[in-house]
Amino acid sequence: MTKPAARPEPLRLQKPLICVTGLPRAGSTLLCQLLGTHPDLYSPGHSSPLCQALTGLRYQLSDNDFLLAQLDNNHEGVHRRLHAAYQGFINGWFAETGQPRVVDKNRGWLAQLHLALALDPDCRMLVCVRELGQVIGSIEARHRKTIMLDFQDHIGHLSPHARAEKLILPDGVVGGPLRAMEAVQDCPPAEQARIYYVVFEHLVSQPEEAMAGIYRWLGLAVPKVDYQQLPVHPHESDSHYRGKFPHATRSSVAAPEAHEIAARIQTLVQTQFPWFYETFYPGLLQVAPGRA
Repeated sequence: MTKPAARPEPLRLQKPLICVTGLPRAGSTLLCQLLGTHPDLYSPGHSSPLCQALTGLRYQLSDNDFLLAQLDNNHEGVHRRLHAAYQGFINGWFAETGQPRVVDKNRGWLAQLHLALALDPDCRMLVCVRELGQVIGSIEARHRKTIMLDFQDHIGHLSPHARAEKLILPDGVVGGPLRAMEAVQDCPPAEQARIYYVVFEHLVSQPEEAMAGIYRWLGLAVPKVDYQQLPVHPHESDSHYRGKFPHATRSSVAAPEAHEIAARIQTLVQTQFPWFYETFYPGLLQVAPGRA
């Protein structure tokens, strides 16, 4: 009698994945630049389409009648095949580097935490956060410099307060990541342990201390880096964002000047997301809103 074929061992990614995600204007470009100074990390620094490519592939295959027909007779086998195929896609994506760990930047990763962990149980996520008034202020200040062009979602004609309301909607560029951050609080502790929050204000004021904490969490040696003499690489194209969300890298780390925030906008973000302030900026809830 022919013995049944042994079930193949589950595949693992050739290079463990580190996802950089979180809020816009919260230091993800800087963080990727700094991660790129570590000899064991491959960090191109550009926003990556990998997350959307995987979810798009899943969407397409989920509607494929031929694949769905195979589920009736080989449900587990189809899932193993899909699992291996997605992992093979990621392995091919990073085949260009010989460095042992890879960094992929995309704001959508946090909302796909379960998919990422299914494909790579060793996956880690670095989530960039920044005081919300300053996030809105940074977007508003950049809009003033590029006012002849509209945003991708056509909110340029709105007042600053109305624009802030749009930005923090569930599908807004700020609100989307915030909802993903809120949602992961319901995940089991073992999954939440795969997430490390990088506070922008700490990163830009004490980069050596902030990065040392990140490297220790990743289980990596802390390299010697001169944070005032950093390598600068060409950044991603900002034309796709109409220049509203620049991604410039600089040779040194310095905290930006604070943006002047209207009291109504500061009140808006603090009342809409009290859990965010309680978690990351508890002291700001004790002061009257105004300048962030």
